[in-house]
Amino acid sequence: MTTTKPNIVIIISDQMTAALTGAYGHPIVQTPSMDRLCEEGVRFDRAYTNCPICSPARAAMMAGCYTSTIGTYDNGSNFAADIPTLAHFLRDNDYEVIVSGKMHFIGPDQLHGIEERLTTDIYPSSFAWYADWSQDDPRGGAIKGILPKYTGAYEWGTQLTYDEETHFQALQYIRARGTSKEEQKPFCLIVSYTHPHSPYLTTQEYFDLYPKIDLPRVTKNDVADVDNIMDKWLYVCGGIPEDLSDDETITRMRRSYYGMISYVDDKVGELIDNLDDFGLRDDTAIIMTADHGDMMGERGLIEKRVFYDYSARVPMICSYPKLWRQGTASTAPVSLIDLFPTIADLIGKEVPIAIDGCSFYQYLKDDEYSDPQRIAISEYHCEGVRAPCFMIVQDKYKLIYVNDDNMQLFDLDNDPDELHDCSNDEEYSSTIQQLRQILLDRFDFAAIHRDVLAKQQRSLYIKQSMRKGEHVSWDYSPPYNADTKYVRSK
Repeated sequence: MTTTKPNIVIIISDQMTAALTGAYGHPIVQTPSMDRLCEEGVRFDRAYTNCPICSPARAAMMAGCYTSTIGTYDNGSNFAADIPTLAHFLRDNDYEVIVSGKMHFIGPDQLHGIEERLTTDIYPSSFAWYADWSQDDPRGGAIKGILPKYTGAYEWGTQLTYDEETHFQALQYIRARGTSKEEQKPFCLIVSYTHPHSPYLTTQEYFDLYPKIDLPRVTKNDVADVDNIMDKWLYVCGGIPEDLSDDETITRMRRSYYGMISYVDDKVGELIDNLDDFGLRDDTAIIMTADHGDMMGERGLIEKRVFYDYSARVPMICSYPKLWRQGTASTAPVSLIDLFPTIADLIGKEVPIAIDGCSFYQYLKDDEYSDPQRIAISEYHCEGVRAPCFMIVQDKYKLIYVNDDNMQLFDLDNDPDELHDCSNDEEYSSTIQQLRQILLDRFDFAAIHRDVLAKQQRSLYIKQSMRKGEHVSWDYSPPYNADTKYVRSK
């Protein structure tokens, strides 16, 4: 049934590196469904997470705010219930807001304005995964040694079970909406898969898609003279462990990861097909993105947590052929927090609260539009580091900044592999000063540092106290009826 406002489908993958998808030009990885979205929409080539780790990135996206604005610093930081979100905004404008899959909200509020969640979550909502900068060991809550054991082809596992349920429930919702004869609100359906998150395991079918694999382009030795203090901290936390350092193991890891991306791409294709088959596609805007990427062995690093493009740059593909441009790409820097105001522009409503995000709606509509002052900022105040860390991208430049003695500047047009640090080159001094000043004007580094330390200690205390007495779980569990089918809230 046609609605007066567009429906919205937001597809989120977990830990998907833009550069390792066919849609973004990778010569091996097959992503025909993402390719289709690119052909029918706009691909953003400099889209960034606002924090290269799961929970903070997702909270920032929902709130349209930087992680330091809302205090969601790590995977053990409470996402406060009094922070308005995109879901609240859409409900206030008569949308039905439904989620199937992972959101990774930390704390007792597991909805944050969402009307209904169709599945459980996959990761704990407690403070269990907090970082602790007071300890001498900078690894915090990071998991490192188990990954080499879980790399390659397997028959089945938790992540597959979870994503199959996520996908099934999303399809059921689309089909129910498409066949209903009743007058209905427009909907926003968020479908959030845990693939291609580590551990790097996929079924034999997807593993066999990639018999030949490219090894990492950049080794740790290639960047020995480029590393800053953040890299040195994170090699302890997120570096490749010794038993994952040989070419055979890295090849197996990348084969699995590529297979996991193809798995997600197949799911995306089925979502699009069902929107088509049930008469919803023409009136539905589709946005596909990820919470962050994965280093996949580049620079001797694994998983996320750093600001290099493999970790911090995400897919961002926006398709609504009825209204938006098709088959185009943009190098405008955008980030996850920009989705909130962009969707507000889509439905023609102003955001009534203060947020940090900046709409990129004009880029979806206008071939000629350009804003050279536009920026994307990412923060990392989490496990493995010892102080607040920042990244800012403007035009072709990326500045990674910990303090005045620990910064890097990369020219992304001429140095996409981020091999040449320009921060000591005199010709770039004005660029560095400009980007540095944006960060200094926007963020109080000392106040953030104090807040991170205080919040970590509060989380530690609560975690310890909740181990005593009756166990209380905040993890989301949707209601069931006697037939073990999810109960609709209607």
